[in-house]
Amino acid sequence: MKHKTLITSTILLLIVCFTTFSFSSGHGDKKAKKVGILLVAFGSSIPEAQVSFENIDKKVKAAYPNIPVRWAYTSSIIRKKLAKMGKHLDSPEVALAKMLEEEFTHVAVQSLHTIGGEEFHDLRRSTRAFHYSGGFQRILVGYPLLATQEDMQRAVGAILENIPKERKNKQAVVLMGHGTYHPSNAFYAALMFQVQRKDPNVYIGCVEGYPEIDEIKAMLMEKNIKKAYLMPFMSVAGDHARNDMAGAEEDSWKSILTKAGIQCVPIFKGTAEYDSFVEIWIDHLRGALSHF
Repeated sequence: MKHKTLITSTILLLIVCFTTFSFSSGHGDKKAKKVGILLVAFGSSIPEAQVSFENIDKKVKAAYPNIPVRWAYTSSIIRKKLAKMGKHLDSPEVALAKMLEEEFTHVAVQSLHTIGGEEFHDLRRSTRAFHYSGGFQRILVGYPLLATQEDMQRAVGAILENIPKERKNKQAVVLMGHGTYHPSNAFYAALMFQVQRKDPNVYIGCVEGYPEIDEIKAMLMEKNIKKAYLMPFMSVAGDHARNDMAGAEEDSWKSILTKAGIQCVPIFKGTAEYDSFVEIWIDHLRGALSHF
């Protein structure tokens, strides 16, 4: 069903793009250069999580005060939830169609995802359709947070910089990533390897992928760790952080670790609330804009 929806959306997108281009290019006039930025996140319907997006928005606008910034969410579920609350966010396809109507000629689409997983590759396919339609003179997608070895090294530094200052030497920090069944899930285990070279009591697990919480729990118990700080390794401290990580249900990470005799202290701050992570995304955006 998901693939059928994607194919249908792509066909509709191509029709809209070609129709718009045919209409706008009929006079043979070359448009004046107009550069725009589209920030694309998975999204969140949790009000407390919006501080992450507000921080990114502020930092991007400070870095590029003369370039208009637009937003889009890739999650249709989140968009529907927000619509019921009276808040309307566009999908990347709709946002780009609107930017086409506003006569933008060059658009940097910056992914605010953590890894280049399914959502990121869907985003690239959508923007590629706009590119092939000829609607924009140039459209490029900026890398997600973790894309290169340099990104990994910077992320290690950002993690170590932002873990709770009150944490003691024999206490752990457990980061919760979203995870995916896409091959890029390997970034999480690779990142844990690199961060543990500097701090062996920092762990990274996934809600939907490897390493799973049971493996993290076993690693903590092997070291006889009795206290762990739980932190989301996602751009926002949204539903996953408040339920899967720190909820009262038996299958939450907090409940699982507490049952194993490990005291848990949840920290509700997404990575996009920390400037050292946001700077990585902004550098990827800068890379895209440098080609215009």
